[in-house]
Amino acid sequence: MTGEGDQDGSDVVRRGRFSGGPARGFLSSLAADERIFAADLAVDRAHVVMLAERGIVGDDEAGRILTALNIVEVNGHGSLPDGEDVHAAIETAVIDEIGPVGGKMHTARSRNDEVAACIRHRLREDLLSAVEATLLLRESLVGVAEEHVETVMPGFTHLQPAQPTTVAHWALSYEQALRRDTARLLDAYGRVNRSPLGAAAFAGTTFDVDRERTADLLGFDGVIENAMDAAAARDFLAESAGALAVLATTLSGLAEDLVLFANRGYVDLSDDYSSTSSIMPQKKNPDTLELVRACAGDASAGLTGLLTTLKGLPRAYNRDLQRATPHAWRAVDAATEATEVAAGAVATATWPEGTLAAAAGEGFSTATGVADLLARHGLPFRTAHEMVAVAAERAAERTGGAAGSRAAQRAGERGADVAAVEAAAEEVLGEPLSTYVDPAAVEAALDPARSVESRDSVGGPAPEAVASQLDAAASALAADESTLADRRASLEAAADELAAEVSSYV
Repeated sequence: MTGEGDQDGSDVVRRGRFSGGPARGFLSSLAADERIFAADLAVDRAHVVMLAERGIVGDDEAGRILTALNIVEVNGHGSLPDGEDVHAAIETAVIDEIGPVGGKMHTARSRNDEVAACIRHRLREDLLSAVEATLLLRESLVGVAEEHVETVMPGFTHLQPAQPTTVAHWALSYEQALRRDTARLLDAYGRVNRSPLGAAAFAGTTFDVDRERTADLLGFDGVIENAMDAAAARDFLAESAGALAVLATTLSGLAEDLVLFANRGYVDLSDDYSSTSSIMPQKKNPDTLELVRACAGDASAGLTGLLTTLKGLPRAYNRDLQRATPHAWRAVDAATEATEVAAGAVATATWPEGTLAAAAGEGFSTATGVADLLARHGLPFRTAHEMVAVAAERAAERTGGAAGSRAAQRAGERGADVAAVEAAAEEVLGEPLSTYVDPAAVEAALDPARSVESRDSVGGPAPEAVASQLDAAASALAADESTLADRRASLEAAADELAAEVSSYV
């Protein structure tokens, strides 16, 4: 993916003193360019059709060039002659096929705008694949949530039992994050899908080209007007890699949760997404999710590498850009594959309701609910907080353990009961608990399932609050699926139009 293809060479681009030497291999990106082989052919065809329509090349000449491009496509990337990049190699193959007239294919353009157009043409497809993967994962999470609206589970902060929640509430927390990831990818797509073709090296061209026509034929939403910006800009790569790195970070958190949950028996991962030890056959390891977790490193490394390459580059084209694009390819591949794997792991996992319910009250996780109850009955929240903390201590003492002892720890894990709260009320308030609240209400607040039911504020884990979140998730998923379908349909329509125009010349 080099640029500035205006010197003569051993291929159609380089000749004379630039034709050989040990640096030739270092300069070449031909092997890596296989990814944009199809994109280059599309860009070549659109450009040739436009040149013919504008009378810059004759119809017969255009027909011969387009026929040669068809032959190049059939023969494949592996049959291309040696060259610095796929762009020069395709042009060389066309000239080898039909003679010097093939060189007219490059009229009114530079490899600079050609390269930028090919990258954008391919990247937009990759971004839509990444979007599709996020939709699959979101669908899996919504499916889990629909099935487990009332499945109580422990919720954590600092990896410590904090408050009871539900599997649905946990799943929808990731669906909502992934919804933003989808939006970022679609936003990036909008800026990727603009055509730089016609900018030439960076200063435009003296030929009467129609930039809007090539943009339409290639399915771009418009052109990048300033020719220098069109040839030089790679911020669309950085934005895409950034969105992918954020997506991979979301995935890493999801994978980490599932790895920890599997370790504690809170979730059972399908054998298809697990493996056993090479020496310990009793083990079931969450290996795929560990790799999903690691993909955040791949994606963030791609972003860092890309930004470091782009930092401080002057306008307009610099050969450094040849090293920039592979960072984006690595980021999109890593994030997309990880998203697809995570979607499968979530969809096939099972959640042991009994185990989760038993664990939901550990660590006195309903303490906040008890404090809230006391505050609703007139006690200052900080006083209620202190009283509940004392209740936890008294529960530990009733087991015969001193503060900080293993017995106290076990009592804390089991949680306090009404008797402990009553004792704490006498100690902190100097009055019976019943002065402030019915002990039966405290007993209900201590129950994890009842605690969850009471948390019915917007976004909370109560079933009715989760129902609203499920509706929002389903609506957003449907809207994003429609957007993806529309964008793919637009690209397909442009490809069909380009094919029809090519056929009229061939």
